[in-house]
Amino acid sequence: MSAATLAASALARQQAATIVGWCDDLAAVSATPGHLTRVYLSPEHARVNTIVARWMQDAGLTTWQDDAGNLHGSVPGATPDAPVLLIGSHLDTVVDAGRYDGIVGVLMGIATVARLAATGPLPFGIQVIAFSDEEGTRFGKALLGSSAVAGVWDDSWWDLTDDDGVTLRQAFTDFGLDPARVADAAVDPSRLVGYLEAHIEQGPYLEAAGQALGVVTSIASARRFTVEAVGEARHAGGTPYERRHDALLAAAEAALAVERICRASQHVGTVGTMTVEPGAVNVVPGLARFSVDLRGEFDDGRDRVWDEITKAFVLIGERRGVSVEPTEVHRAPAVFCAPRLMDAVRAGIVATGEQQPLELFSRAGHDAMSLGLVTDVAMLFLRNPDGISHHPDEFVSEDDIALGLDALAAAVLHLAAAPSSGAAS
Repeated sequence: MSAATLAASALARQQAATIVGWCDDLAAVSATPGHLTRVYLSPEHARVNTIVARWMQDAGLTTWQDDAGNLHGSVPGATPDAPVLLIGSHLDTVVDAGRYDGIVGVLMGIATVARLAATGPLPFGIQVIAFSDEEGTRFGKALLGSSAVAGVWDDSWWDLTDDDGVTLRQAFTDFGLDPARVADAAVDPSRLVGYLEAHIEQGPYLEAAGQALGVVTSIASARRFTVEAVGEARHAGGTPYERRHDALLAAAEAALAVERICRASQHVGTVGTMTVEPGAVNVVPGLARFSVDLRGEFDDGRDRVWDEITKAFVLIGERRGVSVEPTEVHRAPAVFCAPRLMDAVRAGIVATGEQQPLELFSRAGHDAMSLGLVTDVAMLFLRNPDGISHHPDEFVSEDDIALGLDALAAAVLHLAAAPSSGAAS
């Protein structure tokens, strides 16, 4: 059945309209007027936590902010010792962002809890988490908030700095958090049923298939690098080409090599930033710094591609008399969604009337990657026209949000009805 013929429930349509309004309200909380930018441990972070906590409370959730700045809201299960199902996504953004990436998943979690209240206590409690730093925009390290919840915080991160030279440790203190207590943000894996995350697809595949919702099978394996191309700055007019060691041209050639190798191997590589020194119109560039973001479905394939890219960097450097040296700044293994939770998401989509839900691999990273280190995870994707994201034009329709709400609620009830609805073993 085509998604265009599906109709969400009246309650889901009403909730979806509320969620669209909430997304608009949160989009106004930004560090950059006219553009949406909301980063970790900022005044804007504090404001959205306060706003969303109020919406959680109105939906019947008990709320708190953990020791890493993540916002939580929970409802209990049928017994005091009932396990917990986590539902969540993130409230932070990239620079000049869209208003749905991450945010719509948090709000759908709140709406799902409100909806399920009428069914009475489930065999598990539900905890909605609004993660505080999925994007890594401020400190260059993604998934900080969900890493704390997963109990995999790395103390080496305390020395990370933002563009103003503020360390992560100092930002914690300025925000009112105690760095010594960050471990207290961790959940107890033995009490978890699993983790579900609803998210807009950051690609065009659902739209191409004519479906509103999809089942995620796995999340991309990723590595990120900063690369320095070091040449020699010399006079632009007086230096012949054969005597030049142009760092910018070496970096540009390296960026093209990333694209060429990744296209040939069906991986995704992106050079997203590049700076040049000394940056004068009449000086051959002596230094260029650029980033590489590399993603693949499997860790071993990703690593083979990176080996090929580094060999290309060496050859480019040798030919141009420029050193091209990468430094790894982020590595995340591929995360495969748990079959039992995928079955629940699939059943939820089928409950909306879509008989053959599309299954797809997520090329974008998500907080589910951190939670996947300690519990089973699954994701529900919502159609995003043209697949554009990390851009103001990203979009998800109210109708598709409504279908997603019906599917997410049905997925939770599917889990509750399973023969074993306790903590994942």
